[in-house]
Amino acid sequence: MFESDKIMFEIYQDTKFNQKFRVVYYTELNEHNKHYEINRATAGKSIYDGFIKELKKDEAKTVIENIVSRLNDGETIDRQTIKEALTPFTP
Repeated sequence: MFESDKIMFEIYQDTKFNQKFRVVYYTELNEHNKHYEINRATAGKSIYDGFIKELKKDEAKTVIENIVSRLNDGETIDRQTIKEALTPFTP
């Protein structure tokens, strides 16, 4: 698998403003939003980071968005549960 065949992402909690959980897909950032999004994520609290397969990115993003939504609804989800949910989509 080539580097270009996977997408690097991070789920983090925004600790500066509203404490909401967010996701950033680092390898999909462009020059317009790269610095802003990276600074925002690094200022937050990292919850989980990793890679998803480019080939299955749409399904993986749906799973990730569901996890972020559940976290924002107050559910506690540990790293192992996230890892297991994303296993079919990881390189």
